[in-house]
Amino acid sequence: MTDYNIAVLGGDGTGPEVIAEGVKVLKAVGEKFGINFNFEYGLIGGCAYDVHKTPLPDSTISLAKNSDAVFLGAVGDWKYDVLPPEVRPEKALLGIRKALNLFANLRPALVFEELVSSSPLKPEIVSGVDIMIVRELTGDVYFGEPRGVEVQNGEKIGFNNMIYRENEIRRIAHAAFQTAMKRSKKLCSVDKANVLDVSRLWREIFVDVAKNYPEVELSHMYVDNAAMQLIKNPKQFDVIATGNIFGDILSDEASMLPGSLGLLPSASLSESGLGMYEPIHGSAPDLKGKNLVNPIATILSAAMMLKYSFSLEIEALEIENAVKNVLKSGFRTEDIFTEGMRKVSTSQMGDLVAKSVLCA
Repeated sequence: MTDYNIAVLGGDGTGPEVIAEGVKVLKAVGEKFGINFNFEYGLIGGCAYDVHKTPLPDSTISLAKNSDAVFLGAVGDWKYDVLPPEVRPEKALLGIRKALNLFANLRPALVFEELVSSSPLKPEIVSGVDIMIVRELTGDVYFGEPRGVEVQNGEKIGFNNMIYRENEIRRIAHAAFQTAMKRSKKLCSVDKANVLDVSRLWREIFVDVAKNYPEVELSHMYVDNAAMQLIKNPKQFDVIATGNIFGDILSDEASMLPGSLGLLPSASLSESGLGMYEPIHGSAPDLKGKNLVNPIATILSAAMMLKYSFSLEIEALEIENAVKNVLKSGFRTEDIFTEGMRKVSTSQMGDLVAKSVLCA
């Protein structure tokens, strides 16, 4: 029996609830295919601060580094908003990405045929949408130095620096081209090269890296136009590559094409092969303990884990098909519920997907 060690970081709010459903489905996969997933739990975010007075304890980093993959729920709660910025739960996300060198964030935006009506856009616009956004995750304005708030001439000023080094751009470019090679061999690089020097360097390096992938069609688009085109004509895109802050915004925009944040997974990958997998939604503290939040994004994150960290393509596809089968059967959590469907809770949706995996 094959063994895989998974660090499970439930986090705050509804994070532990959705993670529980992802673990449930992984156990079903393990039972069906003879795989032993070892789950070891750690603290991150507000719950870690409550115990260790830091949102990212050394023990959590050690746990993650000694695992084959990291499974993350979400962090944050309004009650921690009074804390100093350096110890707020959200600080743990930047910290763990940096500590594990998770430089490439893959965020698919797939519109399920069964949920076309759930999208806020017209069916003819979103039907068939299947986009992969490749977001650079450890550079850009979130990490640029110097940064801070100072008083100059009696007035407060805040400043952050958008900085990218050549090697950072090259490695995310290779990741994006390699992703495109596995899909439709079509890559759109999104930047702001008409205004920003850093974007001009970004574009220059993407053009250079493209020489290694002659089969991939490379195009370029300014970020403001890309934001518009995602709504106007999303089917023109296959793989989108962009920087940290642009990717943060565009991937959240793309997440609404299927109609709910609760549907979309993500993978954050390092050069060593270690990956962290999480839903793109937040901790939703107002829904904590109500058994209402949609676990599909977390369950599909587990499928991405199988695919990208463990090279278990067949098993990953089993989870994806199980989700589709449950949706075809008319089961819906509250966020995607429409008249005539069968409403289920968080745990019930997890049960249904796990059962579909075992019975397929």
